[in-house]
Amino acid sequence: MSENKKKQNIIIKGEEKAGSVKIEGEHTGRFDHIPSQLPFQPLINVIVFPSMVAPLVIDKQKSILAVQKSMEGPNILASFLVKPGHEDREDIGQDDIYPIGTAVGILKMIRMSDQTLRVMVQGLRRIICRRVYKDDGYYMAEVSVLNEEFVHTDRIEAMIRAIKEKFKKVVTLASYLPDEIGEAVNNITDPFALVYIITTFTNMKIEQRQRILATDEIEKKMKLLLAILNKEEKILEIGGKIESEVAGELSKTQREYFLREQLKAIKKELGELSSQEADIVDLMERLAQKKLPGDVREVAEKEIKRMEGMPSSAPEYYMIRTYLEWILDLPWMEFTIDDMDLKKARDILDTDHYGLDEVKERIIEYLAVRKLKEDTKGPVLCFIGPPGVGKTSLGQSIARALGRKFMRISLGGVHDEAAIRGHRRTYIGALPGRIIQGIKKAGTMNPIFMLDEIDKIGTDFRGDPSSALLEVLDPEQNKSFVDHYMDISFDLSRVIFIATGNIIQPLQPALKDRMEVLNLPGYVNEEKVAIAKRYLIPKQLEANGLTSKQLAFNENTIQKIISQYTQEAGVRNLERQIARICRKVAYNVALGKTDHMLITSKNLKRFLGPQKVFSESPRRTSIPGVATGLAWTESGGEILFIEALKMQGKRGLTITGQLGEVMQESVMAALSYIRSICKKYDIKNNFFDNTELHIHVPAGAIPKDGPSAGVAIATAITSILTGRPVKKEVAMTGEVTLSGLVLPVGGIKEKVLAARRGGIKTVVLPARNRLDVEEIHKDLLKGMEFVYIETVEEAISIALTQ
Repeated sequence: MSENKKKQNIIIKGEEKAGSVKIEGEHTGRFDHIPSQLPFQPLINVIVFPSMVAPLVIDKQKSILAVQKSMEGPNILASFLVKPGHEDREDIGQDDIYPIGTAVGILKMIRMSDQTLRVMVQGLRRIICRRVYKDDGYYMAEVSVLNEEFVHTDRIEAMIRAIKEKFKKVVTLASYLPDEIGEAVNNITDPFALVYIITTFTNMKIEQRQRILATDEIEKKMKLLLAILNKEEKILEIGGKIESEVAGELSKTQREYFLREQLKAIKKELGELSSQEADIVDLMERLAQKKLPGDVREVAEKEIKRMEGMPSSAPEYYMIRTYLEWILDLPWMEFTIDDMDLKKARDILDTDHYGLDEVKERIIEYLAVRKLKEDTKGPVLCFIGPPGVGKTSLGQSIARALGRKFMRISLGGVHDEAAIRGHRRTYIGALPGRIIQGIKKAGTMNPIFMLDEIDKIGTDFRGDPSSALLEVLDPEQNKSFVDHYMDISFDLSRVIFIATGNIIQPLQPALKDRMEVLNLPGYVNEEKVAIAKRYLIPKQLEANGLTSKQLAFNENTIQKIISQYTQEAGVRNLERQIARICRKVAYNVALGKTDHMLITSKNLKRFLGPQKVFSESPRRTSIPGVATGLAWTESGGEILFIEALKMQGKRGLTITGQLGEVMQESVMAALSYIRSICKKYDIKNNFFDNTELHIHVPAGAIPKDGPSAGVAIATAITSILTGRPVKKEVAMTGEVTLSGLVLPVGGIKEKVLAARRGGIKTVVLPARNRLDVEEIHKDLLKGMEFVYIETVEEAISIALTQ
């Protein structure tokens, strides 16, 4: 026990002098390579084993310089234990240390007010010291890394079990060992890690620790440790008997307790508290001032009592302290008051976003219900739409309308379940999940929480984050959400969660069932013009230091930018082109070449270069065999050209354009149907005996799949066989059956908007998709004609020229 007390005094020595601290460096904790030349750090009465984390106090000038040199790179020190009797020497050399030590990585360095350093280090690998030499005021060590390898035999397994069982008994008897360490050790399978963590926590002489570190063979290490554990168990058993004998002296113990409390109060008044005592006093004061639920307060008080009973040099001391700081920093009973002015909310939504009437209406409905019933649970909205349509910014507008804090986390590429639920505290460097971290940052229990790119969540051996979200997004379950790190129920029922994504298909059904999906389609050109005038141009003028007097855009110019330089469902690329013009004008204004510029159709090429996007519809459909289809992608609707070509040959069918299996089946079904009705179009019955057909869908580098191109494929095949071109301004979509029926398809709104952007005047749709068109705002359908069909023959008669 005296050994631990001695180590504790070493750590406290540097803290007693400190009035203030300064963090000068932090490291991510990843050390890929250990150089052969490292700054030398002698250790007194303390050893850092591989994989262990420990604090060090550095007060000698040479050691301080060595740490500062290491912080410049690679953040690694060569640590060796100083031999007994050599501790007070000013210059400690190779003869004063044990030759076997540990390469330690620096995780954090704090400079105290008295210029001493507190360094948090992590043990990396065992090393042997070959040579110590002086370099610019500090010492360097030439080292070699010692590999630790073993063969897992039955004997090794038996010794592992014996050590675990013996340590379990020691934990039961020892008051200085927490129960959690016994659970953590029980899950360790690597014998080296098992020996090192038990050696770190078990009370033993420093020479015994060094002997275990220096021993190479794992079996010998375990024998040494087992002998020490046997001795420690016997000592603890004797100590327990002694304690039971003096249990009757309760009055004396109480008297000592009150005296210690009085002594703490006196030291606090005199400013003589140790660092550990100051930590505990600070945590107790914060706990007394913090509003916490009863069960949370009980957990905090229990953890503070555990801190009081362990030395500050123990690794778990800082784990408990960090945990308590998380408890005290979270806003357990702090809320923002919602602004229920519906008119103001509608004005904010209209000011920030153009269009999106369905989404705005749903938000206002929620606010109205909330105004009438305050304890209503927040909805889980999911905005699905192509990039650049304003999904993320819409969440910010909702937060501004309600007067709530806004938090956003990106889930794109997240594969680890711990990102949602956190890591258990037994792991080094454990943290709560992103949900709890976001709540702490928001400082309130009822923020607007945006889960961005929810459709990009992955899954691997570390778990399934989307499954962890099931509890988070369920209003009936999230009132008692448990993060693995906090291990306390946390109420998320007052949080309004908003998810965003480009497509809904990747989400598992249970997760989709917990959300109300609102589709945000792409914008048509008229909407893009209004958005550019109202939002994008003023935003870029301000970002580039210009005014409306220095730069102006003609409306026809904006139309030209949209149609000739961008091809998207959203407005992100449109904003980039506007920003590009603003930068060039700002350059000319800064040089004094101009003080006013009007962007017109004539000078647009000067700023953006030649036209980038061309309308292919009139040119591509002027010959037989080319039909215009409509496709749905995660970026919105697209126009799709289907090309058919006939050649001399025998019953050959070639399909190209990276078509998926479903789309290839649509080609074969369309061809079979056309062959069955060839007489109606004056096509010879045996035409396929001497003909080869080639079906191609351009943009061959892009994979395509789905059944909705069936009508366009059948039309293209009929066109090439009859020699009749397809009408230029007709586009179509629909699934084809072998009997010639046209079945409904999805993504109608996105496809219709794509047809409008492409200048299509007539859209041929399955009859059962009529209701989908009726849901589209009438202003978006101006100038377009919709023809609803039930059979392929109807589509052919409408699309082909006479």
